[in-house]
Parts: sequence; C-alpha cells; structure tokens
Amino acid sequence: MIKTIKMGCGVRLVMEHIPYVQSASIGLWTKTGSVNESKKNKGISHFIEHMMFKGTERRSAKEIAEDVDKIGSHMNAFTGKEATCYYIKTLATNIDQSVDVILDMFMNSKFDKEEMEKEKNVICEEIKMIEDSPEDDIHDLICEIVFKGTPLAQSIIGTPSSLRGISRNTIKKYIENEYTKDSVVVSVTGNFDEEHIISLLADKLSGLKETKEYRETENIDYVPGYRVKVKDIEQSHICLGTRGLKLDEDRYYALAVLSSILGGGMSSRLFQNIREQKGLAYSVYSSSSSFVDMGIFSIYAAVSHDKVTDALMAIKEELVSLQKEGVTSVELAAAKEQLKGSYIFSQENVNGRMFSIGKNMTLLGKVFLPEEVIAGINNVTLDDVRNVSKLVDRFEDYSAILITNRKMDLKSWMLKQ
Repeated sequence: MIKTIKMGCGVRLVMEHIPYVQSASIGLWTKTGSVNESKKNKGISHFIEHMMFKGTERRSAKEIAEDVDKIGSHMNAFTGKEATCYYIKTLATNIDQSVDVILDMFMNSKFDKEEMEKEKNVICEEIKMIEDSPEDDIHDLICEIVFKGTPLAQSIIGTPSSLRGISRNTIKKYIENEYTKDSVVVSVTGNFDEEHIISLLADKLSGLKETKEYRETENIDYVPGYRVKVKDIEQSHICLGTRGLKLDEDRYYALAVLSSILGGGMSSRLFQNIREQKGLAYSVYSSSSSFVDMGIFSIYAAVSHDKVTDALMAIKEELVSLQKEGVTSVELAAAKEQLKGSYIFSQENVNGRMFSIGKNMTLLGKVFLPEEVIAGINNVTLDDVRNVSKLVDRFEDYSAILITNRKMDLKSWMLKQ
C-alpha cells in the first residue's frame, strides 16, 4: 500500500511498506535539474549532486563512504533534466544509520573550495567520456535541436567553461532557492516502520526554504534541425528525433506501445528490417522520453560509414509502412506484454519502486499505483495506436544528428526525401 503525507515540516513523504523484504530504499528528491539553470550556471545541478558526496560538517568524503560501507548499504545519486535524486538502499536493520548519512549530506554539505576545484576536473573528464561515447553524445545533441528555445535543450552536465564560473556562493544560493519544501520529496520503500521514518526525517528538513519560484515554460514551435559532427570513429551514429508527449498526456501509454512495436525489441520492425533483413546495424531502436511540459520520440542506429543513407532509407521505409498500414492486433498484444514485463520487473526490487513513486510525486504531484499502470497499458487499442502514430510517422518531421568520420550535407539529403 502506498501512502502519501505532508510532514509537519512541510515536505512531502511517499511510502510503500513491503513487509516481506529485508531491505529498504530511501530517496531524497528535489524538482531541480538542468531546466532550472541559466546559461551562466549550466551544469550546476549535476555539480551539486557530485559535491554532496565530498564532505559535511560531521564527515569527510572518506567517512561518508566508510559509514555507508560498514552497514552494508549502497548509496548513489543522479541528476536529470527536471529532478535530482539522492538515494540509499540498506538493510532494514540499518535504516537509522542510513537516513543519518544521507540527510547529513543533503542538509550539511560543506562545498569546500579545494574539493570543488578537484570535482570540476572530474566532471570535465566525464564530459570527455560522454563525447567519446557517440551513442551518449548523440542523444544530448538531438535534445538540443528538438527542444531548441526551451530549458529542456540544455545539457545536464554543462560545459568546462560554465563549470569554471560556478563558485561556492553560487551553489549555496542555488540550493537555498531550489531545494525548497515544495520542491523536495522523500520516497521510501521496503521494510520499515512508517512512524519511525517520519520521526527520523521531519525535523531534519525543517530548515529548508518554504517555496521556490517556478517559471512558466514558453511554448516554442518545433522546427526540424540537422547537424553533422565529424569525428575519427569506427561507426557512424544516426539519431532522428521529433516532439513526443508530456508525462501526464492521456496518450502516453499508446505512444509507449507504438515505440515498442517500432523499435523496442528483437521482434520490432526497425530491428527486423535494419539488422536482421538488411544487416546494416548491430544496434537500432526507438524510444519515447516524456517530461512535464513536452517529450521527444527518437530513433537511433549505428552503422558502417558507407551505409548511412541506406540506414536512413530503411528507417523511412518503416515510417511510411506505419503511416500506410498501421499496426496489427498481434503486434499490439506483443507490445503490451513487453511493456508490462519491463514495468513489473522494475517493480520487483525496492529501488525500482522508490524511483517510480518518487519521480511521479516530484514531477507530477501524484503517484500511479501498479494496477493503474497495468490498466493503462492494457487499455491501449489499435485506434489509440493509429491516432498517436500521426505524431511520429512522417519522416520529414524528424530532426537528424549524424556523428561520422566524413562531411555530409545531411540537411539537403533529408529534405530531398
């Protein structure tokens, strides 16, 4: 059973008690990510996430790691475009110590200037790592184009120059204004005592500012864009993208089903055509990513340098087929089972459940019960898929990114098709 309460300190707490497990997962979420940043402080949300592990008034960075390891817990964090999450998975018997460590980090991090400079170098290496991984790099680049003019276009990690401009004072002010009671959510799943969890958390979070200023997202019209990035690499990487659906859109599940049919697994249309029949790619898939205000639907493939246009034409073939022929009842049924399987598998561990309820409460202010999610998938009809396919079945609506070893006039090629 999932319970949601507003603690006396004003912070929302969402809990799912699972008595038959011997572990628990605690997540501290804040509705803060790259969409909240300015051009001057790009990457600050992600930088703060790193710095939370670098020492508090009570613990050094080493002591944080030691205190987590000695109780058999696992702690980590991640930053997204719209939210940041700090979490710890622990034995049910060690909840008190785990909560103490993660709250100490969340509320009392020192942001030591020397540690900041070292961590800036670490993140610069992370930036290089992403750029050396074309599959990661290309998904950042397609977001820049599809979401151009909106906060979602900004990269999560920032740039070396933006990182250099972030000071300790900048961080402290950013946290004060962004890590607020109306922005923070605590999600807890596993074997724990609910009243005890509340007693551990409430007074520790009372020092947060009450509210933060939310900015309206301007509705910028989407215009397809194109970019070629030339690098000395062994394969060419292709990513097509167009606007998708926002998180609370009624058609969310229909688009998820369609993405599964088009490029979600080994039996998907893109996989069968581009990999199995034509032998053009090892990796090829489609995906639908949704955010609070809008979403992106993308198609990715990695191919030999001399097969770029062949792969693009094969992708177009599948989009034209989708447009003209739609999907079959057999495909619909299989896609539903695939989605339900993925969802249920993710819910069979306490971290998966904590992520699910925490993310939804943070971004949407509500929690979807497992039976609601399953029903949402089961209720998708052929007509639903046919209607939502109109969003993504026109090749000419796609922006395109190509990372390859030679120049190509990608824009002209795409517009001629």
